[in-house]
Amino acid sequence: MAQLVKLQDYISRYQIDLTRYPTQFVRLKKNQWDRVKHQWQTGETLPDWEHIETQEDVVEPKEKDRFSFFKKLIFKRESPTIEEDLEEMDVSNELTNEDEIPEEETTLFFEPKIVYQPQTLDELKRMFIDQFFHFQLKWASSTLREKSYVDPRFLRDSLLRNMLQQLPDSYLVFYYPIIKVKKAPVELDIVLLTPTECICITVVEQENMAVYVGNSERFWIKKVGKEDKKMLNPLIQLNRMESIISQTFVSNNVEMPIRKVLLTRNGYIDYPGTVYNIQFTDKREFPKWFMQLKRSSSPMKHMQIRAAQAILQTVQTTSFNRDIWNTEKHEE
Repeated sequence: MAQLVKLQDYISRYQIDLTRYPTQFVRLKKNQWDRVKHQWQTGETLPDWEHIETQEDVVEPKEKDRFSFFKKLIFKRESPTIEEDLEEMDVSNELTNEDEIPEEETTLFFEPKIVYQPQTLDELKRMFIDQFFHFQLKWASSTLREKSYVDPRFLRDSLLRNMLQQLPDSYLVFYYPIIKVKKAPVELDIVLLTPTECICITVVEQENMAVYVGNSERFWIKKVGKEDKKMLNPLIQLNRMESIISQTFVSNNVEMPIRKVLLTRNGYIDYPGTVYNIQFTDKREFPKWFMQLKRSSSPMKHMQIRAAQAILQTVQTTSFNRDIWNTEKHEE
């Protein structure tokens, strides 16, 4: 499960200590999964979980000792083939020694809530991963003292969900971060930092089965059925993003290759020839491209952490003090 380092202009604990939180995040996930799985396997008597659709499905630290599980289940042996990434999570990186990192008592506590009674380990795993996605949004939009209001649309964002749930733990995701360029806020698209490279991704997803006919001009043609419409060349935004990231890396002595991807999962890209260092990934190529990303087994690298720190130094943040947040909630 990839780590959401920055979401738009929301506060991020990764801005506070990027050497601590990647390891702590993965350890927290592994510990809670082991705990849930053990309870399911032993068939202990546990209360029902509730399904909560809101963003408030993560309890605060003071409730850490109260961990909800589900009704008594009979353990059913499952094939080892379904033991996927949750069983093989790598919490190591080149920058820190995990044994030297103390647990933070004030960290948000993840408490799964049952939607239904899983009959197989695979069902249990799916339930856990889906609810951990909600927790990831909280993890990426709050600190001990501050919070940011999270737009509910991110809970329904299938691309964000797929990236966080299916890519390796060692991947760091910047999802439409807002950064400052000469004191002016600029929204980028998706920046994916793998242990070995930086991938800048611009997404073009409008009508299903749309065909984007491209060229080197300022405008492209979008074909939907028999209708043709002009649209701004998405490579302009992609190239600008790459330029900003590249300048940021140079200023901070970060040596990491940058690759550009124009992505559409529900349409097609028709571009004559090729463009240097740009990969066109449409509905036909997406499954293969995404599978290649998922196959990485490399742990986090020192240069990857430095690259993330360089970007975080330029981001814009909008947040609220937790005391103000709580006061507003009581007044509602």
